Amino acid sequence: MGEGDRRRQFQVGDDLLVSCPPTRMRVAQVTPFDITVEWPWAQIDPDSEIRWNGRRAIPHTSDNGEWGGLFRVDPSPRHPETDDACLVGIPETLVRITDVGRFDPPADVGWLPRPHTMLIVLAVDHPHDPEAEEEGDTLDLETAAPIKIELVSRGHRSHA
Repeated sequence: MGEGDRRRQFQVGDDLLVSCPPTRMRVAQVTPFDITVEWPWAQIDPDSEIRWNGRRAIPHTSDNGEWGGLFRVDPSPRHPETDDACLVGIPETLVRITDVGRFDPPADVGWLPRPHTMLIVLAVDHPHDPEAEEEGDTLDLETAAPIKIELVSRGHRSHA
C-alpha cells in the first residue's frame, strides 16, 4: 500500500496500535508539568507563518488517570535538568482515532515536512469527551519519526 493510500485509509473510530522506538534527545527545559526536548524529527519551516522553536513538550506521566499523550521520556528522570540526555519514544499503545485532519495544500504547522494528514487519537481505555477542546494527541502521518502504526479494528464510532 502506497503512502497516499495509507493517508486515506484511516477514519474516525479506528483502533490503532502505535509505537516508536526510544530515541536519544536533549532536554531543553523542565517545568513541573513537562519536559521539553529538542525534536529531531522535524525541521523549522523557514517559510511558515508559525514560529516553531524546534522543540516539543512531553508531559510528565501521572498516576491520576489522566492520559498524557503518546510520547514518553524513558526512563522518566526524577530530576531532569537542561542539557541532560534522555530517551523519548512511544511505548506500544492502543489508541482510537477521534478526528482526522486532511490538508491540501499541506498544513502550515511551523515545521517540515508539512503534513497532509493528522490524526487525533486517544488511548482506548481513556473515556472520550466529545465536548473537550484539547483532548487526545496528534499523529502526523508525514513525520520523519519512526512511528509504527497498525490498524487493529475499524468502526468504533461514538454517537453523541
